[in-house]
Amino acid sequence: MSSLEISNSCFSQEMKLPLSLQSVEASASESPRRDMNEVEEKPKDIIKFTAEKLSVDEISQLVISPLCGAVSLFIGTTRNNFEGKKVISLEYEAYVPMAENEIRKICSDIRQKWPIKHIAVFHRLGLVPVSEASTIIAVSSPHRAASLEAVSFAIDSLKAKVPIWKKQRHA
Repeated sequence: MSSLEISNSCFSQEMKLPLSLQSVEASASESPRRDMNEVEEKPKDIIKFTAEKLSVDEISQLVISPLCGAVSLFIGTTRNNFEGKKVISLEYEAYVPMAENEIRKICSDIRQKWPIKHIAVFHRLGLVPVSEASTIIAVSSPHRAASLEAVSFAIDSLKAKVPIWKKQRHA
């Protein structure tokens, strides 16, 4: 049989998982299942300053919880203009120890105001080209209203209180 011919026998045979997948499947099905009400998950505040490009997917995954029905995000990006001038990038600096402490206080304030599970606040340092994210804030909560309000509060508080300095680079 040539490699282009399809054998009917391959469709009639039972599909078998590779041995390694079978053992994973078996061990998973043998473990006792917990009721979702029994799941205990400690709230997390994840704060990071980095020169690396930010990933919306990676950061949003950090706050996902089986106890929550909402993940809200704020993504602040570099726009190409400011007050009629062409912007080519932004440059950020921060006094990181103080900035981290201020963000921890913001997270604490959020937890006092809303029933939030996890919070992630990531901020770029250094050059951030047009259209790239400089800030990503992700919040998870059981219901959407709390996470949406918390994200709005977080970005407003960050801009007002956290020692991060932005310099625009013009064309």
